[in-house]
Amino acid sequence: MQKPMPGKRGKPSRRVRLEDLATKCGVSVSTASRALAGGKGVNPDLRAKIIEAAKELNYAVPTSVAGRQVLLVASSVAMVNDIRNQFTFQVLDGINARSRVLGVEIVTRAIASPSELSEVLAEANDSPSIAGCLFLSLDDEELLSLSNAATKPIVLVNGEDPYMRLSSVAPCNRAAARMATQYLMQLGHRRILFLMRPGRQTIEHRLEGWRDAMKGHAGDWMSDYIVEVDDWLPELASQAIQTRIVERGLDFTAILAASDSLAVGATAGLTARNVNVPSDVSIIGMDDLPQSAFFNPPLTTVHIPMRDIGTASLELLLEDLGGVKLPPRRVELACHIIERQSTDGVTAEL
Repeated sequence: MQKPMPGKRGKPSRRVRLEDLATKCGVSVSTASRALAGGKGVNPDLRAKIIEAAKELNYAVPTSVAGRQVLLVASSVAMVNDIRNQFTFQVLDGINARSRVLGVEIVTRAIASPSELSEVLAEANDSPSIAGCLFLSLDDEELLSLSNAATKPIVLVNGEDPYMRLSSVAPCNRAAARMATQYLMQLGHRRILFLMRPGRQTIEHRLEGWRDAMKGHAGDWMSDYIVEVDDWLPELASQAIQTRIVERGLDFTAILAASDSLAVGATAGLTARNVNVPSDVSIIGMDDLPQSAFFNPPLTTVHIPMRDIGTASLELLLEDLGGVKLPPRRVELACHIIERQSTDGVTAEL
């Protein structure tokens, strides 16, 4: 008989994960998932072995998930951004790929108002086929407060609940922006603009990360180095950078943009003012969209694990359907810098 893992009163010290089950059975995580969810492509004997191992490890098996639906509720803005910058597309791709493995159907609803969200939640509550909900890019307090009426589990995708009423999955926005700013500082930059579109909590965390890195290197002028635009469109970023140069001159040596689309716009704005990237001004984006490697110059950027955000969100939702009651959790995925040709060092500060 297997000995219990060390912990209080002989209970496991941590909850058994799907990865633990896969390792014990000598299979991949995706094979273990398909076996438990009743998916295709798994030998019956292997499926029986995995199910037996799950029982032995006391792994919570969501036996009622296969064949059911997950309601994906997305803000209309996020669906528009699907076309504009592909971030949403990448997240959805991760969700859909994982759902196919697990045999779960994703049903998408775009909402633009609290009343629309109320109607969607009522639909989910009344439908026995809907197992739970994923909220994509929904972190407005008025919308989140409506989740109190939900009877099915909800996970926020690329967002968070500041009151921790709901579980969420997002990139490590604050740490990622701090890492990007420190990367520029290691190249010798100190006058670093932060280019952003305000509004969403996730972007505010990126602003906080920039501030974390700038502290100790900036004085009262730090707030003057935040440049805001009204949308994620590159042309707005271009206009904002050109306006700043006209009004204040070239008083910066680097730009951290809160998205790749804003970084592209900033590059265009600098080029229009005969400022060279990266010899005059370095630029780093955040996202690492597929096309960022083909910009001119190729964009140094922070890689956001977009597809993994989608995958992890669905996995987190399925945990809540596994029969073990857990408190809401906030999952942040690590990011890293992709070095390309839009950044360079400086030998002297302004």
